[in-house]
Amino acid sequence: MRLAVGRHPVAGADGPGGAPGARRGRQAIVGWTSVEFQLNLPVPDKLLADRVHHPYTAASLDQPDATLTVRDWQGGERTTIARERWRFAHDEGGQPVPDDSHVWLEGGFEAGKVYEVVYQTNTCPVVGTGLLAVRDFTSFVRHATAEDGNPSAGRIERTYGYGVSQSGRFLRHFLYLGLNLDEAGRQVYDGLLVQVAGARRGHFNHRYAQPSNIPTPSLGLQMPFADDPQTDPVTGQHGGMLDRQRALGGVPKGVAINTSAEYWRGDSSLLHTDIAGSRDVEPAAGSRIYLMSSTQHGPGSLPLQTLSPNEGSRGVHGFNAIDYSPLIRAALVNLDRWVSDGAEPPPNAYPRIDDGTAVRQDVMLARFRTIPGATVPDPERLPTVWRADLGPDAERGVLRPPARLGQPYRNLVSQVDGDGNEMAGIRMPDVGVPVATYTGWNPRDPSTGGGGQIIPMQGSTLPFPATRQERERRNDPRLSIEERYRDREDYAARVRAAAEDLNRQGYLLDEDVDLAVELALVRYDAFASAPAGVSR
Repeated sequence: MRLAVGRHPVAGADGPGGAPGARRGRQAIVGWTSVEFQLNLPVPDKLLADRVHHPYTAASLDQPDATLTVRDWQGGERTTIARERWRFAHDEGGQPVPDDSHVWLEGGFEAGKVYEVVYQTNTCPVVGTGLLAVRDFTSFVRHATAEDGNPSAGRIERTYGYGVSQSGRFLRHFLYLGLNLDEAGRQVYDGLLVQVAGARRGHFNHRYAQPSNIPTPSLGLQMPFADDPQTDPVTGQHGGMLDRQRALGGVPKGVAINTSAEYWRGDSSLLHTDIAGSRDVEPAAGSRIYLMSSTQHGPGSLPLQTLSPNEGSRGVHGFNAIDYSPLIRAALVNLDRWVSDGAEPPPNAYPRIDDGTAVRQDVMLARFRTIPGATVPDPERLPTVWRADLGPDAERGVLRPPARLGQPYRNLVSQVDGDGNEMAGIRMPDVGVPVATYTGWNPRDPSTGGGGQIIPMQGSTLPFPATRQERERRNDPRLSIEERYRDREDYAARVRAAAEDLNRQGYLLDEDVDLAVELALVRYDAFASAPAGVSR
């Protein structure tokens, strides 16, 4: 059987150190690029792939030096697939049809394996201009006059950048490059709210960069991660995220808010630990860092699902059901008050080494092995951010694929309580007063291959037993819902007390207290009467 992979990403742009222009007249640069992909379904779903990524086309279909490699997981050993077994083509009825934006493999691709194709492309847009466009547009609407054509002239007092996931990584890259001053030296953003970006930047400013090409190693997956300068004990590299912006001026107030999933994908703790992962590093005075405890990359919901609608990935457990949206609203309001009135936002809330709440991932996973029905991933195959050799011209923005992986950066996650819910960070009321265990990881379903690995960005919901009888029958170490709460009214009162406490601390707005209670009661109603159903 022969299978085709539909449209996987590859990309391009100029580098931060003045790399050569991407186009010379009408003649595009022809150069080497690469992309990694891992199939989530036994049969690749072209529609899903096309919705997420679009590749840079191959410069020609006949590239004898192009390579396709396969690994069992991202950190595994590469095996090169013979060139005569694959080609630039898509599949029609089991036969390859020449196509400069697809890769076809004789015998098909195996779900769960990590493939990387390295090839020449003649498509090289200057991706880095996107950073300048955002800067200049924001400056225009803030400072330009009506005569200049500015529809917002004289009406904007403050400007904020708000980015979620990829756009959050974009804002981190924007700040790293020191772009928060316009060409006239005026500050662009007063504050930045960066959500679920972890410690990463991304593919935003190098040749053949593509912002949505997340897994392939790039400059944006290397240090610096934290605000202040550090020295990598392995490579000797030195620097901090804010170095350039501090030298130029115009450092904005910043709030970084992440979920458990950004910690479990291997990078988020680097925001607030040293590179060796041996001690805490405090954020800059004008920064706040928050973990939303026991959550996944995107807000959760009910009924429980195991199939991701965006990526086609399938988990063993129902996805994490916690909706943390109220915490984001409060963070945004607090950022505005900080900038406009000087009102300090609530203190940082994240796992710390000095109080024992930041721990190794393998230590945490051992805590879940006693929960009936819980599948625990292989600690050796968890997502990791590696030091990488990107080639001799990497600092000029010209990367040499494939990256040569070095030692991994050390990553830590939050300690959990006796129920398996995270202790560090900001706990939504239904985490502090739980009816389930909620995690930032979810193993891949066996039907999708990739044994022992997790689905990046997705978490799990492991409901408590509804009754004592169920708990005893399953030998579950977690108390049942029936044993924890007298009835729904008792649960609602406890949840309200937790919500009001968050409100007093400043992490939850007055108007969202009732909403937080309602969200928790939805989960109580789903799990208290009977074992939770999961849609597969």
